Amino acid sequence: MLNSREIGRATGLPNSALWEALTRSWVKGLILRSGKPFYEPERLNKGRAGRSRNLRPFHWYALRPSGVDHIDHEGTRLVTYPESAKDVRGGNGGSKSMKILDFLRSHPDQAFFAKEIRDSLKVYGVEQGDVMGNLRRYERKGLIYVRGYRGHDHRSPFKEGYLITWIKEGVDRDSALSEAIERTNKRLENRESTNAVIQRIHRVRDLILESTKLRDPASFNLLRNGLGCSEKEAEKAVSRAMQLYPDLKEFKLFGAYRYFYHGSLSDTDLNAAVELKKSYARKMGSRRFRIGHNWEAAAEWFIDKFTKGAEFQSQQHRTSAIDPRRITIRLIKPVRGRRGAAEVDRVWTITPGPLARPVTYVLSCKWTLVHKEDVDDFLEVLEWSKEFGVDTPDGRQVKQGVMGVFAAGAFTAREHVKLRDGTTITLPTYAERMNIQLLKASDLNERLREQECPAPITVQRICRTAKDEKEVRQMLDQTWKNPTISEAVLTEAITRNRDLYQFEKSLEEDSGQQPSTEIESAKVVQVP
Repeated sequence: MLNSREIGRATGLPNSALWEALTRSWVKGLILRSGKPFYEPERLNKGRAGRSRNLRPFHWYALRPSGVDHIDHEGTRLVTYPESAKDVRGGNGGSKSMKILDFLRSHPDQAFFAKEIRDSLKVYGVEQGDVMGNLRRYERKGLIYVRGYRGHDHRSPFKEGYLITWIKEGVDRDSALSEAIERTNKRLENRESTNAVIQRIHRVRDLILESTKLRDPASFNLLRNGLGCSEKEAEKAVSRAMQLYPDLKEFKLFGAYRYFYHGSLSDTDLNAAVELKKSYARKMGSRRFRIGHNWEAAAEWFIDKFTKGAEFQSQQHRTSAIDPRRITIRLIKPVRGRRGAAEVDRVWTITPGPLARPVTYVLSCKWTLVHKEDVDDFLEVLEWSKEFGVDTPDGRQVKQGVMGVFAAGAFTAREHVKLRDGTTITLPTYAERMNIQLLKASDLNERLREQECPAPITVQRICRTAKDEKEVRQMLDQTWKNPTISEAVLTEAITRNRDLYQFEKSLEEDSGQQPSTEIESAKVVQVP
């Protein structure tokens, strides 16, 4: 009985030839081999590289006597070649390569991802590495079609691996290949089938064409939201699309708002669209619009600061520009022009005690002077909302445990409400009877005075100075943490946002002019 190393030294055969000869002799039943390998440490002298020590396996072999199936020698059993010793890569008696090919051949009208082929043939011992290694050979032979993300000069797999389908035999080669591509197209419907950048470029063109058909040029933010990517990625896709498709055009309103359209849009429709976009830009870019949103952030900051245990609700919106804490509620009846839905600025819940029911507060903000119709409008929205209203024998009312909060810069002190019994009450008293709390800017300023903030620092000035809601929160955090630097914080913000104030001033000046039908006279900057 000799081991493989001793046989190798005696015969002088190289390792590859030795192992091949021993394996064939064992399979043909000429010799017996140990059932399990033995391991022996080996030290090799590698000269200047030093010595290496490895643990290497080996088997014992012996000539097989006639009619003998095994031999026991000094605790080692030598056995004949068993069926269980077959190479698992053969698929338990069948080639795994043929198993993969037969699977595709038996489903000629379908396309499969590499992982799906692996999962279907897992019972035959097929692993992920077996799939593409074998399929590449069949691809070179023209038997299958392999598809992945297409880049400029390479392909990369999809998330589930490459997409593979059978190329039918016995038919016209061009027709068979066209059918294979069509099968993969159907499988890839509603998902990207090429490089992500190229896909975005195609999507940009589709969005611009769609907007042009509707005679409504697409803004950059609309394109970005349609692509669902970062601003940098969207900018790259838009600029590249403008280079590749000369029929795509761009113009700017007031040197700031970018819009895109297809060259097929007539001059009349373009001029009309420009005037509409100008009106929208004046509203969205106006000082009043900015301050109104800043006031929402200020009210939220104070509520979050002084209300312990408040849990604000959030909601995913179509665009990232909308604050997730602004909540859209459903209406079961139209309310003053709103159909199906209305927005409230914030919703939060407080649990007063261990056994007490939670109270839900709904906030509505308005920067300008508030009148009775504003309070009635807010109350009506709550009553007819699916979330906060309820039917009662006395009509539609706000649910118990729901409290409305109306935050405003100021409320009309001179306005009085006349009740059915003839008595007259003030607007704050009327709101209180309607179970609506009023939150004024002066209430928030009192909190700042308690924190020893200087008199010039008010919520109104912070809202007018900050460029957006994020900056409002930052300024309030800095002011509250260190009141002594509050005036410096305000001055820095004024200096930082001078360009914004100038832009808002130009919008206000332009809004007083008569609209022009000429694009150039409408302060539109044409981009070549």
